[in-house]
Amino acid sequence: MQNKLSNRDLLQYLKSLDFTAGFVDKLKVYYRPLVCPFVDLIQLLKPGEKIGDIGCGSGQFCLLLAEFAKPSYIFGIEISDRLVENARQLFDRYAHVPYNFEKFDGVHFPDAIGDLDVVFLNDVLHHVPKNSQHQFIKSLMAKMKPGARLIIKDINGASPLVYFNKMHDLVFAGEIGNELPHTLVDQWLRDEGAKVLAFKKQRLYVYPHYTIVAEKH
Repeated sequence: MQNKLSNRDLLQYLKSLDFTAGFVDKLKVYYRPLVCPFVDLIQLLKPGEKIGDIGCGSGQFCLLLAEFAKPSYIFGIEISDRLVENARQLFDRYAHVPYNFEKFDGVHFPDAIGDLDVVFLNDVLHHVPKNSQHQFIKSLMAKMKPGARLIIKDINGASPLVYFNKMHDLVFAGEIGNELPHTLVDQWLRDEGAKVLAFKKQRLYVYPHYTIVAEKH
């Protein structure tokens, strides 16, 4: 990974991409690093790891991982056929690592999760129905291999600033999210026997992020 990676590096790289997608999808690809701590997430990885992204969207974060984290393999799943196609198009044109993107039903995780060293869950948990969030974490952890790391980056539901994210999601996703307090997510992971390796809270503009890194035992 290059030294002193910056948000400017990510934005310049993403803006250099030429691919076919809708206006909103392109907007998310080009500018999401402005509101999401991608640099910090990329720097949690080691070269050569097999990386998965749950709810990979149009594949922009996966492509940043491929370019700046030097993984040996990228695997992404997404519930939208359109977004899966966007991700495949991006990787067909620009990626230089083995990859696979699959359709996901939102409930049943593929066995391929068990081959990965690191699994990302970026701003996905708050889109899961409230009464299914705990089971979602349990099912994902059950598919991961011992020693694999789960990196959850989401919006802290305990922060008053959470309402800015709710407005954001209403505009861009057409729904109101189910953001959780980071303490509850931390407890769920520990209940599954995971070891929490790192935790961080940070604010980008009006968005109150948290990141938890947990290792499956």
